[in-house]
Amino acid sequence: MRSFHILKEDLLRAAGNMAELLTTARGIPGLSGAIRNDWEKTCNHISHPISEDRVRVAVVGSIKSGKSTFINAFLKGDYLKRGAGVVTSIVTRVRKGQGLKATLYFKSWEEIHSDLEHAMVLLPSMPVASEAASFDFRQAACRSALQSALSALGPDRLISNGTRNENSVLMASYLKGFESVKDIISTDTVVRHYEDKEFALHRDFVGNDSLAVYLKDIEIEINADILDSNLEIADCQGSDSPNPLHLAMIQDYLLLTHLIIYVISSRTGLRRADIRFLSMIQKMGLAEHILFVVNCDFSEHDSVDGLLPLIDRIREEISLIKPSPSIYTLSSLYNLFENTESGLSEKDHMRLLQWQEEQAFTAFSDSETQRFMTDFDGMLLHERYALLLRNPVERLTVISAGMDHWIDLNLDILNRDSVSAVEMLEKIKRHDARILQLKTMMKSTLDGALQKIRQDLKTNVDRFFDVRYGEVLSGMLRFIRQYAAVIDPVQDKTPKIGFTQALFLVFQEFKHSLDTFVTESTMPEVIRFVREEEAKIAAYLLTIATPYDGLLQDALSDYRTSMSSLGFTPAQDRMVPIRIPDLDAVKSRSELRLPSAGVTLRYSARIKTEAVVKLGCYSLVTLVKRLLKKSIQNRQEDEIHALKDGVDCMKRETERSIVSHFKDYRENLKFQYILKLADAAFQSLLECLMERFDAYLTDISRITQWADGHQTDKGQVSQTLNGLLLKSREIAEQLKSIREQMDRESSFAPRNTEK
Repeated sequence: MRSFHILKEDLLRAAGNMAELLTTARGIPGLSGAIRNDWEKTCNHISHPISEDRVRVAVVGSIKSGKSTFINAFLKGDYLKRGAGVVTSIVTRVRKGQGLKATLYFKSWEEIHSDLEHAMVLLPSMPVASEAASFDFRQAACRSALQSALSALGPDRLISNGTRNENSVLMASYLKGFESVKDIISTDTVVRHYEDKEFALHRDFVGNDSLAVYLKDIEIEINADILDSNLEIADCQGSDSPNPLHLAMIQDYLLLTHLIIYVISSRTGLRRADIRFLSMIQKMGLAEHILFVVNCDFSEHDSVDGLLPLIDRIREEISLIKPSPSIYTLSSLYNLFENTESGLSEKDHMRLLQWQEEQAFTAFSDSETQRFMTDFDGMLLHERYALLLRNPVERLTVISAGMDHWIDLNLDILNRDSVSAVEMLEKIKRHDARILQLKTMMKSTLDGALQKIRQDLKTNVDRFFDVRYGEVLSGMLRFIRQYAAVIDPVQDKTPKIGFTQALFLVFQEFKHSLDTFVTESTMPEVIRFVREEEAKIAAYLLTIATPYDGLLQDALSDYRTSMSSLGFTPAQDRMVPIRIPDLDAVKSRSELRLPSAGVTLRYSARIKTEAVVKLGCYSLVTLVKRLLKKSIQNRQEDEIHALKDGVDCMKRETERSIVSHFKDYRENLKFQYILKLADAAFQSLLECLMERFDAYLTDISRITQWADGHQTDKGQVSQTLNGLLLKSREIAEQLKSIREQMDRESSFAPRNTEK
């Protein structure tokens, strides 16, 4: 990252020098107004896209794998709460700041009610969707009713597959934390800042499930040397969270990331949840940019030799998903203690002293830490930082080449007689006319190409989400139809808890299974499809950009030949071959984001409206009349049949809800993301091509007219122009040096050193 910082400073210095040069040129007698205004504007604003575009690194892994400890060790300070709760889906983002500052974004009452409404689906004695407006969590009576409904179910009835039902945990957390946050929450998002001495107070919210549930975002600013102003590191919640919505939130952030660090605990090795999560990352098309850190607990292993077989096994398992993975084995806690030794408690200091005596472990960890940091820096500079700099470097190179040409031409004019100057002026006008013609043709071609790609994209999106022929929707509907309700565990409880409570438990299991399927199977396929469409946009841009870049070179070659006949030899074109716009940068500047994966899980409100009413009529009216005439045994049989019928009804209503929801999602994805991305990418390409063409449009009419009446001043102007030419070529050398260093860095590849 140090290399990037130096390159960025060099680039900004070159931009500042060019801006000063343009200002000086604008003040030369006879040349006022001849310098392009957009050149100076570009130089003065070149830092904006570099500063605004962020490089995002996501640290992920299962719960208790040591993600927060790893980040703290990376930052060389104990900033993040270690061992935070697992209820929330918050992604804690860390950025460079002037000091310590934690910014907490609290949910609004509307967002809290939305969470609760979806968690309460079919919860006995709680309102259905048609009555949801009457439920106000701020009212003591409503909270009391919710508490009673949860208590009626009992803790033993809210356990599924060995874990607590995520919706019951969510509701219980909201209830428990209400008194502590009721004065903070508002109708709008409330933002609170904890700075300097108050910084540690933010941990009270992050580390407490009953408070963290009220948060929707956390941003931490730290003045750490390791951080660059463009770098953001995110501490993501555990990938093995039992709540699919949490996984969906992690997915949303992963879509923004440029590098993933996957942390694996040496105590557990690679678990089933890790394999499932890594498979999801692979489906999303994000496995290319991922580093694996085996977080070693010195206390769990007798020797380094005993640790190596575990690393080999982890490598072998990961290789099934990502060939030749980059794996680094280190102790995050040891690194953290080493970096914060002066502030350690006596207990932690004793642990550090004990570890320092185990030199084989510490030497191994230190070596792996150094290898990780070297590869981490190299990957960031190669994979992302270079892209942040390449576009502004190329834009400045275009301006530099255009400026050189402008100075050379004006110097030549000053040394000509009026007849020769007029002849040159005519040749330049013909050249400019050709360039303008090419620009017009190029714009027309781009407009036509954009319309075609837009139509292709629309067709592709519609086909992908087609109910009959598209794999995504048909796969979800197939899952729903083939779903076998888990009735047996509930069967024995039904006489004790009642039909409606049993129905709630069955529905919760059904909803959890469907949410998991959508998150782990459906959305990765959607994301993979979107990335493929983005690649098509990029490929289409390249097919257009390359020929027009060639046409420009042909026009410049003819221009040089024509001008050489008059004794003027234009400088060789220094511009590098055109590159298509970086789509990540286009998204950032256009504020485009893929519609949230979490939104796809919010379909249950419709089920409440349609399915619950039908089930209520069946279970509370028809069933009661029938059961009064039957024996206890027959009643239980009918209750089981009713549960099965209820699931069938829920499945039918869910099918309709899913189809309707993904129809809306399809249109949103199409018109609010993919087509807007195509429009923005084409506009960016057009601007890039226009800049290259405009660099060789030169207005020398002013200097020609001025020279005729100011023969005595021509020497002074020539001297000024020669001085500018020297400065311009110095800037050109600066830009060349930056490009060469970037090219050297681009040859970097992580070293998969076996340990």
